[in-house]
Amino acid sequence: MKYDFIIIGAGIVGLSTAWQLIKRLNSSRILLLEKEQGPARHQTGHNSGVIHAGVYYEPGSLKARLCREGARATYEFCRNHNITCEKTGKLLVATSQVELERMHALFERCQRNGLDPELLSASRLTEIEPAVRGLGAFRVNESGITDFPVMCKVMMEEFRARGGVARFGEEVTGITESNEEIRVDARSGNFRAERLVVCGGLMADRLARMQGLKIDFRIIPYRGEYYRLRRELNGLVRHLIYPVPDPALPFLGIHLTRMTDGSITVGPNAVQGWKREGYGRFNFSIRDTAEMFTFPGFWKTTARNFGHGARETWNSCSKSAYLRVVRKYCPQIRLPDLEPFRAGIRAQAVMHDGTMVHDFLIEKTTRSLHVCSAPSPAATSALPIGRQICDVLVGNKSQAWP
Repeated sequence: MKYDFIIIGAGIVGLSTAWQLIKRLNSSRILLLEKEQGPARHQTGHNSGVIHAGVYYEPGSLKARLCREGARATYEFCRNHNITCEKTGKLLVATSQVELERMHALFERCQRNGLDPELLSASRLTEIEPAVRGLGAFRVNESGITDFPVMCKVMMEEFRARGGVARFGEEVTGITESNEEIRVDARSGNFRAERLVVCGGLMADRLARMQGLKIDFRIIPYRGEYYRLRRELNGLVRHLIYPVPDPALPFLGIHLTRMTDGSITVGPNAVQGWKREGYGRFNFSIRDTAEMFTFPGFWKTTARNFGHGARETWNSCSKSAYLRVVRKYCPQIRLPDLEPFRAGIRAQAVMHDGTMVHDFLIEKTTRSLHVCSAPSPAATSALPIGRQICDVLVGNKSQAWP
């Protein structure tokens, strides 16, 4: 059987694409391939569950627009499908004069991004969040929380209900494009289609190279380590509590996140990963590490961010050092309050010259479209990302990727 479309990857971006594509083209034969035994097993299932509002992104950029659209679409999707979600609001807290200056710049960026942030004095901050301390803060009411793996489960069910075919445990071993079709070789055999969409996440570069694409980047894994506060502290904060980030870095800093089950997580940090899908502290892959070490971009970006990387590594090794970062804005938390929690892996695309890719990176051929980089807020933005991919596939140039 020859399919109209094959989609590789059952994370939230791949599932959003498959779900919207089969809704738009109900008679199409669409195949979804995933190497794991279920959806959302990697980045989607290991994130903090935050619905981002679009605080950090360059005004007018594609990333800013997709985040705002994605937040609205995510809330609507959750309401329509009875999925738990809540607009908790986010507080960005400044704890030093440098952070206070950055905070005001970020506040102005929020306004330019169409948000309505509220500046808070130190006393007002303590009034609304008694456990939090800072020189000042601002609140973004549009931010919230949900359960992205549950969203994926619903998309998968509706995709199959409309006739879509999903095959799990199908690791892709080859991709061949010809004038007539595109062929995907997998564990149980080969599959043919008119068009291919690849949402490979942590394996995006390998899948692109497997097809023969000439790419100038590699995926470098960074582990994000979390703790969870003991149950007695579930009511410690009402908002999402974030530090003011360093604009030179792509990471948002260790923050407090209320989860949909009522618990509060602390994290993540950002430390070098030595295995792309290694969520344990001591996971190591010879192949993954060798590929990093032989890629010049890895050494260049590591050298540029050496100081930050060393601090993050120390905070990873020392629970007390990790806690000191959190206590800058939440001094009530003590060492016994931090309980073990799962880690995540960020698939960071890095160019040959060492530049970290902070935006979406798409590679296209005549019959394929590869989502090579979908950094945070990819989960929040997954619905409009999927819509734009569908626009490209069906030829709606007005909404195509630039």
